[in-house]
Amino acid sequence: MSVEVDVMLQEAKESIEAAQNYRSELQQRLQGLNQARKQVRGSSGQAREALRRHFTELQAATSQLLTERLAALLAEVDAIEADSVKPLDDCQSLIEHGVGQADELLREGEAALRCGLGEKEDKLGSFTKKAMHIQLDSLPEVPALVDVPCVSAQLDDSLLGLLRERVTRLGSVSSHPPVQIEELQERPGGTLVRWCKVDEDFAAADYRLQYRRSGSGGSQYEDAYIGRDCEFLVLHLDPHTDYLFRVCARGEGRTEWSPWSIPQTGYTTLAPHEWCPGTEGYILSSRRNIALRSDSSQSRCPVLYSNAPTYFCGQTLTFKMSAAGPMDRRDSLGVCVDSGRGEESLQRDQAVCISTNGAVFVNGKEMTNQLPAITVGSAVTFDMEVVNLFPISNNNLSEGGNFKLRVTIGSGNREVVFDWLVDQAVDCLFFGCSFVHSGWKVLVF
Repeated sequence: MSVEVDVMLQEAKESIEAAQNYRSELQQRLQGLNQARKQVRGSSGQAREALRRHFTELQAATSQLLTERLAALLAEVDAIEADSVKPLDDCQSLIEHGVGQADELLREGEAALRCGLGEKEDKLGSFTKKAMHIQLDSLPEVPALVDVPCVSAQLDDSLLGLLRERVTRLGSVSSHPPVQIEELQERPGGTLVRWCKVDEDFAAADYRLQYRRSGSGGSQYEDAYIGRDCEFLVLHLDPHTDYLFRVCARGEGRTEWSPWSIPQTGYTTLAPHEWCPGTEGYILSSRRNIALRSDSSQSRCPVLYSNAPTYFCGQTLTFKMSAAGPMDRRDSLGVCVDSGRGEESLQRDQAVCISTNGAVFVNGKEMTNQLPAITVGSAVTFDMEVVNLFPISNNNLSEGGNFKLRVTIGSGNREVVFDWLVDQAVDCLFFGCSFVHSGWKVLVF
């Protein structure tokens, strides 16, 4: 009986634990539902506010434009009226003056006819002279109605139809943005952001990526990239710090951007790649990720190494050339096991590199395969993965052995792939460069 009780107790404990786990899972799902509901309600409120603000501004601007246009047209009517009425007023004044003279002449003539015989000759003579002076046969010309302005307003009724058509197509409401962030990968001192279209009917011409520090109320989103690619490496990020990333798109033939994607949080735990300061012949940028070969020496070609072994297998290491000097076969860009001081080139043992002329060296030996020569704008990439680990004592990497890495070096539109055998197991590597002549400028990331 005790055995059965123990079994029942065990089953009861398992059921209680299962119930606790079930409750925990349900509570997590409730939290997810609350977040989803918050996103729906929050985004709906923002959309309403954006619509009201836009249409209010549009109404005010349209009313202002119509008011200004009406005032301009009324001013034109006033100007035409003033210019046209003035000569008519002048003509009216002239005619009224003539009417006054004619009335006065009529009164004098009638008085001359009524006077006695003694005065009649003098008054008739005076009347005749005044009549000749007035020139009763000269009349001012009054313009015909066809010769004076008849002001009218021409209004295009089609504007209302065009406006109605455009307004019915103004704006849109979507439940999902056409693009979403697909993946965030941490990189040394940065984050690689990849995105994709989720609306197959949306024809994207350009994408726009923005980011900002998370949890900072005053922080504003900054543009990181605008272009046609669907991925971008955002550099100069502080390690162990959360950043928010969002992306939108612009349709073919459109000027406005689509709604933003849902912001995604990303971060990097990897320290940024930096060149080692203090190396003779090189000037470094403030972030130490750009190196300039400043002094030319034919007798010595110093190697500039990384400040620490920050390159790990599985990552992509990129050298970007922003300036170029004269080529020399001893030049090198590459990766090495250690930062050997005093070396004049990476064309040595325990290192793989490419020269500026495109030659590839493995442990100091030149390969038959060659890549394009390095010029301004060239990007040289190194990718490595562990292929095989030969027997090592006590299965401990730190105790030595033979380590094989598969290396892919890319430059231009070509790449070479080979296996690199090193004499010790490593989990991180140095990188470096060497240039005989000045003028070379290289960014590492």
